[in-house]
Amino acid sequence: MRPEHGCPRLASRDVTCATSARAALWLECGRAEPRYVMDQNTVLLAAVPITGFAAGFINTLAGSGSLLTLPILILLGLPANVANGTNRVGVLLQNIVAVATFRQRGALELTGSWKLIVPTVVGAVVGAELAVDLDEALLRRVIGVLMLALLCVMLFKPERWIAAHATRREPRLAVEVPLFFAIGVYGGFIQVSVGLFLLAGLVLGAGYNLVGANAMKNLIVLVFTVAALVVFVINDQVQWTLGLLLGAGQAMGAWVAARIALKRGAEFVRWAVIAIVVLSAVALFAGVGL
Repeated sequence: MRPEHGCPRLASRDVTCATSARAALWLECGRAEPRYVMDQNTVLLAAVPITGFAAGFINTLAGSGSLLTLPILILLGLPANVANGTNRVGVLLQNIVAVATFRQRGALELTGSWKLIVPTVVGAVVGAELAVDLDEALLRRVIGVLMLALLCVMLFKPERWIAAHATRREPRLAVEVPLFFAIGVYGGFIQVSVGLFLLAGLVLGAGYNLVGANAMKNLIVLVFTVAALVVFVINDQVQWTLGLLLGAGQAMGAWVAARIALKRGAEFVRWAVIAIVVLSAVALFAGVGL
């Protein structure tokens, strides 16, 4: 959570801040507990689970729900790194529900999945460690360009996304291990739109169709989010109240989206992903969400 900084330093380091004047003395000595926007903005707090529902729905179908959740966490007073860590709580709860739903409906094939999960998790731990210092403007543009490239593939090679097979072809470890390690690094680093890149890797690299890829994507994100969240917790970069509030909404959104994806099939998911990619790319180039 973000306190106000830039205050003049006191001559003595031994100033004692009285309890009754803690908030006032924050500007003077930087020692009293800071006040945060979330303490004063009931409307924004009420919007957190609603935003979480929308993000959970979007993330389960495709990705980029963090373009909604990160801004509201920052508006509530969290610094970018704490918002980044807190966001993982909602992602974790969302994917627990999504994976359980896909598994219950028989859409999640676990055979050989560890060959995709392990490199992604290792990458996520590396990415989370790197997340303390990021060039947000550059990262935003890079993600936007990658999304436009992904959009072109989805529009002009639709057969790759709606093929009938729902389980993966023979593994190509020389391609898949570095590919999913790189996606894991990115996901551990910032989380935004990682679901879209996982979908691309699972469909184009591992041979899933969109429904099978969606189920596997949620499992991979669930596992590597646990690893990344541990790093953020160790570094005291998680605000649990907001994280759990966000997660309640995301879990419900994930449940609804998983059922819709299973009912409507790959063609519906493809068009949903296309719409989300377009909106996400526009948001990133416009400076929203990071």
